[in-house]
Amino acid sequence: MTPALRSHVKDGVRYASLVAGVVLGLARITAAQSIGLAPAQVDAVVKAGQPARFEFSVANPGDQPVAIRSTVTDLWYNEKNEKTFGPAGSSPHSAANWVQFVPRMVTIAPKSSAKLTAFVTPPADARGGYYAVAFVESKPELTTASTPDARPVYANIRLGALILLTVEGSGQYDVQLSDFALTPPTPASPLTVAFTVRNQSNTHVFPKATLAILDAGNRLVAKAEGDPKRFLPGQSDHVTLAWTGTLPPGSYEGVLTVVYGDKQIQTRSLPLTITR
Repeated sequence: MTPALRSHVKDGVRYASLVAGVVLGLARITAAQSIGLAPAQVDAVVKAGQPARFEFSVANPGDQPVAIRSTVTDLWYNEKNEKTFGPAGSSPHSAANWVQFVPRMVTIAPKSSAKLTAFVTPPADARGGYYAVAFVESKPELTTASTPDARPVYANIRLGALILLTVEGSGQYDVQLSDFALTPPTPASPLTVAFTVRNQSNTHVFPKATLAILDAGNRLVAKAEGDPKRFLPGQSDHVTLAWTGTLPPGSYEGVLTVVYGDKQIQTRSLPLTITR
């Protein structure tokens, strides 16, 4: 089965898979079947050596029954910071082997939903953060399309939910900030601050950055906020905040604040001069 389309549902994952490798529009694929999965992400603290359980809901808004099965893969990232879904045990912080779904297969009646329970059992020596993706996949169905040589095409829907786990009492947070660049606004572009975040923690973090611009009298004249961004252990990426507006000529101070982890805070003072 060849993955032919990929789109993200919030922070989860959505695939449309096709037999015979024919790319179809998602609307055509989902005309025959459509399912929904919630939540799209589980971010939880678990206890080492103690089982935990999480509930997922799979909805069938269509007019026909849909048979689905559940699978679990690892969650990690590549050199482009794209999510990767390797086999269980392939990533350095793998949780896939800890997760078991009950039931693994279920048929959902039209206009209804079904509950799936994920049982998670961390080993006694687990420390830090661990990651997996829970997939639900519908049974391939014959579509109205065909290949150029008239072979039939089958399609199905595959949805994924991210599972982010931190072992209680073992999180060690170390986020490095570098490569700061504060750029003044112009008539054609906003004020921006760009920097690099490297997560050297043993678990994931969601840094949230705020930039405050203060004038020479220490008065707040501009403010920009970013959305929290996920960083798995060892992951680094660029973050940019922007403020649209104008500032009169003068000297300013940019105060960058980054909040992450267990109420960890880092601040940086960045000088800014407006000359025009």
